[in-house]
Amino acid sequence: MALIKHNTLNNALASLTGEGGPPAFLICGEPFLVRQAFDTLTAAQLKGLPKEFALESLDGRTTPVGDIIEQVSTFSFIQSKKVIAVKDAPLFTAKAGPSEISYSKRDMDLLGDLVEKGIPENHILVMTSTAPDKRKKIYKLLQEHGAVIDCTVAQGARKADLEEQRSVLRDLARQLLSGTNKQMDQAGFNALVDQTGFNPDLFAGNIEKLLAYTGTRPKISVQDIMAVVHRDKKDPIFSLTNAIMDRDGAKAMTLLASLFSEGFHPLQILKSLENQVRKLLNIKCFVAGLYQEAQGLPPLRTMHFNGFKQVMMPKITAYDTAVAAADEERDRRLAPSDDAKGGKKKKKTANDLLLAPNPKNPYPVFQNFQKSENFSLDELTAALMALSDLDFSLKSSGADAKTGIENFIMTLCRKGGFRENA
Repeated sequence: MALIKHNTLNNALASLTGEGGPPAFLICGEPFLVRQAFDTLTAAQLKGLPKEFALESLDGRTTPVGDIIEQVSTFSFIQSKKVIAVKDAPLFTAKAGPSEISYSKRDMDLLGDLVEKGIPENHILVMTSTAPDKRKKIYKLLQEHGAVIDCTVAQGARKADLEEQRSVLRDLARQLLSGTNKQMDQAGFNALVDQTGFNPDLFAGNIEKLLAYTGTRPKISVQDIMAVVHRDKKDPIFSLTNAIMDRDGAKAMTLLASLFSEGFHPLQILKSLENQVRKLLNIKCFVAGLYQEAQGLPPLRTMHFNGFKQVMMPKITAYDTAVAAADEERDRRLAPSDDAKGGKKKKKTANDLLLAPNPKNPYPVFQNFQKSENFSLDELTAALMALSDLDFSLKSSGADAKTGIENFIMTLCRKGGFRENA
């Protein structure tokens, strides 16, 4: 029936929720905008009805399609109208995360049949999802027999993409400041965008902080923003990986948003994450073997730098020497006969195989070893597998790179991380 952009939803609510409105909705795209659109739509659908009786919320990541169909088909004994909300439905996700489900072809066919001809009168199905794949049959059916609320925002670094992102943030600022008797001029808006990048969740949270910080003052100034909202001005990829090593999810998401806004390619970011996880995994394997062989070593987490330099660095250097020798021997065996006779220059051992690429500067090595204690060996193994799956997904399908990398970082940084996977 309709394809509606998120910023025109309010104007279309009357036709969407009135008599003859569509029985099924898909809200997809940027997570913050999806949540906003979901709240707006369900509030309009439930106007005058008690939410606890008329709204049935299901977690799409764990609810089988059979249960969704059962809820949609079951009539309420209390209310004549019923809204069934399926949040984060894996409609366009090729691989499920830890403890999550994915939809089979049969599941998608059953959902398609439900949307096309199976939703009872006065029952409304609302599904939310990530960035859509418009080639999928379920997307076309939802657009034809229901309504799709498109919350996608361009993620590129072209002028048009950046202007679209700023437009979304400008509307969000207007909404949040409405009714507060406070104003933020163009210079303040520009400063806040520069500090946060395109991250609506973070942008909204920072405006809430600024409202509290400015108290009764009517204007949010650039000085207020600089005092409250902090950001690493350089925002290189190593700042992102450092935040992840600290398991600082909030900082990592800020840095990731800034990298995307500055035009970094998703595969460049993904490769850096892979290198960092591999480095941590290499450290964990070395430490596990070392503590198994040597008795009486002090715990790594409580080891001071001087102790690390005296006790650990000689063992690390010996390990790196053995790795380099084994690498050279392997290259010698695999090289053509002409190369073995000295026809070509030997390749150097890759830095990511070494625990201390620069042993004369041991403090960064000490920091890496200390931060490796923030993760378990099983977590890092599962994280590397997840990165491999994400890399394949980005290269072989139309998966949303930004959402995929965000989900990876949030999972790795949260308490427990990829432990469920492991």
